[in-house]
Amino acid sequence: MKTLILVRHGESAWNKLNLFTGWTDVDLTEFGCHEAYEAGLLLKKEGYKPELCFTSYLKRAVKTLNQILDAMDMDYLPVEKSWRLNEKSYGAIQGLNKADTAQKYGDEQVKLWRRSFDVQPPKLDIDDPRSPRMDARYATLSDEEIPLTEALKDTIARLMPYYQGTILKAFEKHNQIMVVAHGNSLRGIVKELKGMGNDEIIAFNIPTAVPYVFEFDDTMRLQKDYFVGNQEEIAAKMQSVANQAKKK
Repeated sequence: MKTLILVRHGESAWNKLNLFTGWTDVDLTEFGCHEAYEAGLLLKKEGYKPELCFTSYLKRAVKTLNQILDAMDMDYLPVEKSWRLNEKSYGAIQGLNKADTAQKYGDEQVKLWRRSFDVQPPKLDIDDPRSPRMDARYATLSDEEIPLTEALKDTIARLMPYYQGTILKAFEKHNQIMVVAHGNSLRGIVKELKGMGNDEIIAFNIPTAVPYVFEFDDTMRLQKDYFVGNQEEIAAKMQSVANQAKKK
């Protein structure tokens, strides 16, 4: 059996403030560190033993992975980082409050910007201080590779070559792999694995720091998927994600 463990990062400072984050490199809150560590304890208790880990370039995901591995006493595991696992770029609305933006533009418009498959938020200028072009970690990327805004389909398009060519390929040598990333990059993986339609993925919410496990047979055919933990608490966290961008 092959196992893929997906984990969205713990609560970040901008999650707590209900701000659009995207590629902005904000840190975890104290609670975010706590829930990440608790996720690691849960995975250890349930007997999961990943052999290789992947994460993004953003510290909220990197630190979540570090907390999980610390709790599992598996800090020694190899970790590969890629910008392709970064969160969706929210373009010019990065840093804006989600509820305030919904108040200004309407719930439906903001839902389209947040969650639709093919509607992009307003674009950043390439020389905007929030642009990845201003960040040294993306210095080797071409202007064509750097997203100044993205719809979910764009996030999936830049993620899939890495997911298919590196993450899935790693199952040739490993039985358990863990990916710690972001709500939208992980939704891209989930959409691919479960064959979800565009409308389904719009409505699907991934809560922070809750392990989401996919089990495959030895030919990588999906057998089952499930969230690990108290299912009522997980459902409440998923609903909380859904409510973030509603008008006050």
